Amino acid sequence: GDILLEGGLIKAVGSVSKKLLADLGSNLVQVDVNGAWVTPGIFDLHSHLGVASVPELRGSEDDNSLKGIAQPWLRSLDGINVFDSALALSISGGVTSSLIFPGSANAIGGQAYVIKLRQTEEGSPMSMVLEPPFSLNKTSPTDPPHWRHMKHATGENPSRVYHGTRMDTMWAFREAYNEGRKLVKAQDAYCAQAEAGLWEGLAPEVPKDIKWEALADVIRGKVKLNIHSYSPSDWDGLARLTHEFKFHIAAIHHAHSSYLVPELLEKFWGGKPAVAMFATNARQTDEAYRGSEFAPKLLNEAGFKVIMKSDHPVLDSRYLVWEAQQAHYYGLPLNKALQSVTTTPAEVAGFGHRLGYVQPGYDADIVVWDSHPLALGATPQQVYIDGIPQVTKPMKVPKSAALQLPPKTPKWDKEAKKAVEYRGLPPLKGDKAEGVLLYNIKSAWIRQPDNRFTEAQAKSRFLKNGGIEYDGVMYFADGDLVCSSFQRDLLCPRGNLHDAKRINMEGGSVGPGLTSFGGYLGVVEIDQEPSTNDGYSYGPFDKEFAVVADLSRGVDGLSFEGRDMLLAYRDGVTTSVAAPRTRTMFSGLSVALSNGASHSLENGAIIKDITAVHVVIGAEKQPSVGTQIGLLRQILMSNDDSKVTSWFRGVVDGRLPLIVHTEGLDVMSKLLTLKAEVESSSGGSIRMAFYGATEAYLLAKELADAGVGVIVSRARSFPLTWDARRLLAGPPLTSDTNLGVLVRHGVTVGVGILEGWEARSTRFEVARAALQAPGDISREDALALASTNLEKIFGLPGSEDFVGYKGGDMFDLESKVAAVMSKRRGRTDLFVE
Repeated sequence: GDILLEGGLIKAVGSVSKKLLADLGSNLVQVDVNGAWVTPGIFDLHSHLGVASVPELRGSEDDNSLKGIAQPWLRSLDGINVFDSALALSISGGVTSSLIFPGSANAIGGQAYVIKLRQTEEGSPMSMVLEPPFSLNKTSPTDPPHWRHMKHATGENPSRVYHGTRMDTMWAFREAYNEGRKLVKAQDAYCAQAEAGLWEGLAPEVPKDIKWEALADVIRGKVKLNIHSYSPSDWDGLARLTHEFKFHIAAIHHAHSSYLVPELLEKFWGGKPAVAMFATNARQTDEAYRGSEFAPKLLNEAGFKVIMKSDHPVLDSRYLVWEAQQAHYYGLPLNKALQSVTTTPAEVAGFGHRLGYVQPGYDADIVVWDSHPLALGATPQQVYIDGIPQVTKPMKVPKSAALQLPPKTPKWDKEAKKAVEYRGLPPLKGDKAEGVLLYNIKSAWIRQPDNRFTEAQAKSRFLKNGGIEYDGVMYFADGDLVCSSFQRDLLCPRGNLHDAKRINMEGGSVGPGLTSFGGYLGVVEIDQEPSTNDGYSYGPFDKEFAVVADLSRGVDGLSFEGRDMLLAYRDGVTTSVAAPRTRTMFSGLSVALSNGASHSLENGAIIKDITAVHVVIGAEKQPSVGTQIGLLRQILMSNDDSKVTSWFRGVVDGRLPLIVHTEGLDVMSKLLTLKAEVESSSGGSIRMAFYGATEAYLLAKELADAGVGVIVSRARSFPLTWDARRLLAGPPLTSDTNLGVLVRHGVTVGVGILEGWEARSTRFEVARAALQAPGDISREDALALASTNLEKIFGLPGSEDFVGYKGGDMFDLESKVAAVMSKRRGRTDLFVE
C-alpha cells in the first residue's frame, strides 16, 4: 500500500489515485520503505521535555515551582527549553507529540501544553504548541474550542515538598477550586443579567481573575485534567472533590494500584478516567509499592483506556514504544498496546480528530519502523512530523523476518489473578522441586572450559498435528545438572528419570543465570522509605580528609526477599553485586549475592562477601574533581597501615578490582593516566572498571590497551548529566552504539542498571544491544554482557545457575521463565505448573 503526504496532511492511504500523483508533478518525492510497518506518530501523554531538560543544569530546570501548593495560573509553556538535547532523541524514537506537564511537587502544578517536537522556523516554544487555546493566544475562538490542559498531583510528592499530609493536600484542592467556583458563579450571574437586558449597574466587562480563571474553565469542562496519583486513599478524595465541584478527570497518571480498585475510579464525576502508567517501573515509594506488570492487562479487561507514558526524563521518551512492548508482553492485547502510545493518548488529550490515526485528513505524523513496532528492538527508519522527515540520514539496521511479525507473547492469566488476590503483593518465590526434567528444549547455552558460552541446538521433528518437537532434554536434582542431551559427557539415560517433575519447555531454551550490578538490590527496597534501606555510607574521611573509619561493607547492610530482587530472580537474573550507597566519593566494598535467597545464612546466599572497592568521581561530588583524583592517587600510593589504605593496597596488588562510578571522557582519561602512574610506581597491575561510562566509546582503544573494563549503567545511552552529553545515540541517528564500539575494540564490558526495578529486564536489554549493533555484538557477546564479563570484572566464580525459558528463546518476548536451577543453593525453583 501507499501513503501520500502533502501539505502537512495525510492525503491518501492504500491506493493513491494516478490523478493525485500527476497533479503533484515534479514536486512528488517517492520513498520505498520495502514493506515496512507504518504507525501514527507516538503521542506521549506525560512528559517534561523542555521543562526538565537534559543534560540537567540549574539554568534549565523549570519543571517545579515551590511558591505554593496550588498554582493553577502557572504555565509549562513558559519554561520550555527548545535546546533540550532530548528533543531530537525522542523524535528518533518515533515521538511526534507530547503533553508537557509542570512537575508533581504541587497539588496544582499549573497548565500543560501539547507540542509537536519538530523544530520550527520561528524556533520558539509557542510555535511548537498544537492548537493553542484561546486563553493563550487570544485569537478568535474556534468551534469547537481548543482544549486546555492542566496537571494536578496527590499523595507523597506534595506532602513531602510542603511538609504536610494528604489531608492538607485535599484541603488545598478544595480551597483553590472554591475560588474557581466563585469566579464561575460571578461570571454566570453577569451573563444572566446581560441576557435579561438588565444593564443598569452592570460592569463593562465580565468578571475576570487571572489567578483562578483556569480552574473556572476546569469546572466549565473546557480543560483536559490529568492527575499524578497513586493510591486508593487519593482517589477516594478525588471522587468527592469531582462531585463537589462537578468536573471530569481525563486521566489518572502512574496509578500503580488502580488495577486493584477499578470500581473506585468509576465513581469520579463525569465517568471513569483513562489510566496512564509505566509498564514495570514501580516500588520507589510506599504508594507505588503494589505496582504490577499486569496492571495494563487488568485495567483493559475492566474497560479502562490504557495509556503507556514516559514521565520523561524519568524514562527516556525515545523508548516509549518499549513500554508498549512490555505491556503487550505481560498481557495487554496487541491492538491496545499499539493504541496505548498512539491513538488512545491522542483521543484522551482531545486531539483524536487529527492525531493517532493513519487516515486521510489527519496530520502527516507517521513512523516507519524497521520491524514490527511491538517486536523487541523496533526502531524507526524515519519519522515524519507534518509530512517533514525528521532524521536527516537515518542509519538502518537489518532485522530478521521473525521480527517483522508481532511476538507470540506468553499467557499470564494465573499470575495476574494472583496479583489481585494478594492485593498487589503476590508471593514471588518459586515452588521447590527436588528433581526436574526439562524436555522439548530447542537450545541450551553451555559454558566452555575457556569460560565462554556457546549455544547448542537440539534436533527437531514434525508432529502429526503440524507442530514441532525438539529432542533437547536436561535433568536437574537439587539444582545440579545431572544429565543433558546437549553434552556428550552428560547424556541422559533412556526411560524415566526417578520421579522428576516434568516440564514441557515448548521449544524454549536454557541459559545461565544472569548477573546484575548498579541497582542496589539487597541494599534498597523502597527508595523513599529510609527504614527499608541500608542507608548511605558516610565515607571513611572527615572534613580534613583524615581517616576516621573503615570502608563500608555491602555485606553488612544486606536484606533479602526484596520484591525487585525476587522479580529479577524469577526473570532469570540470579546474581547481584551490591555496593553501599553513598553521597560522598567513597562508596565502599561490594558484595555478590543470590537474588533468590531468604537470608544471608542460607546456603549460597552470599557468593562473595567482598568483590570490589567502589569510588565515585564527578563534579556533583565535593570537593573538586581534581581533589578527588588527587586523594585517590594519595591513597593508592600510601604505605600507612590504616584499614582504608589496606583495601586500596589490595587494589594496587591486583587482589581487588577498583570500580569507579563516572560518566565522562575527561574523568576516565585522567584515571587511565593515574592507573599507569600507580602501576609504574608499584610494579603491580590494577584491575579497574568504570561504571556509568556513557562516553566510554570515545576511549575504547585506550580502555582495551589498559585492560580497563566498563559497566554501562544505561544500555541505551541518555545524556542525563553534563558528563554524558557526548553520547553515541545509536540507530537511526548513528550507526554505532556505545556498547558496540566497546565490544568491537575488545573491552570487557557489562550491562548494569540504575534502579532495582530494571534488573528483571536484563535479558531484553542485552538482546536489544545485539539487535542494534549486529556487526559488533553477537548473541554470545550479548549473553556475556550480563554474565561472564561481569564475573571477570568482579572476580566472581562462574555461575552454576541455570534458567529455563518456556515457549521461546531467552532473548525474545515469546518466552517466560519456567524454572531456576541453582547448584550453589542446592535447589530448583519452579514458576510454572
